[in-house]
Amino acid sequence: MELKDRLKLARKNAKRSQKDVAESVGITQPTLSQLESGLITSSTFLPAIARYLNVDLYWLETGKGEMLSKNEKTEESEFSNVKINGRKLYKIPVLDFVQAGLFHETCYDGINAKGETYTTYETLRPKDVFSVEVDGMSMAPEFMPGDELVIDAALAPKPGSYVIAQNGGNESTFKKYRVTGYDEFGRDEFELVPLNPDFPKLSSKDHNIKIIGVLVQHLRRYKY
Repeated sequence: MELKDRLKLARKNAKRSQKDVAESVGITQPTLSQLESGLITSSTFLPAIARYLNVDLYWLETGKGEMLSKNEKTEESEFSNVKINGRKLYKIPVLDFVQAGLFHETCYDGINAKGETYTTYETLRPKDVFSVEVDGMSMAPEFMPGDELVIDAALAPKPGSYVIAQNGGNESTFKKYRVTGYDEFGRDEFELVPLNPDFPKLSSKDHNIKIIGVLVQHLRRYKY
């Protein structure tokens, strides 16, 4: 059994689609498809894929040993509906929305960050990942003030992505990315859409909008 076969077996046993796996580990679906078809025979994302599918990395890479990870081998109670999260934590800066708007322009290095936090999100470009806290009610009720957002500035937005964007000045905004058409060069024409209908949309036809990064994780605190 080759890597492609083990990968397909692990994904099917976990009842996950290629899209699920790709989005969770931060790769494109075509890249995962190439791994499963044998066009690519290795990837630096195999550890992340193994963790997501709850299989042993050594088995996934070599075919030797046992398929299931140690966490999966533990017998589960009929009442159990949680799993131990064994993912590695990565330190990232916490920025305010002004700093987020300057992220690429100043080659932001974290010196003046509001603080630091940790994420399980994995990428080949960790310096392009930062966190911001939601401010205001324009994205309520899905995103509330104080919610933590993990943003990857290396990703290009897709229709339906949630993005940090800059309009004119330094301060940024957090909105949903909706494609409305294409310009003469084939580039997206888009709107930045608030989830709260009491707030206005912003159109790239009317404003010079720059996308800073794409949401990859959303963390919320709950009151006790």
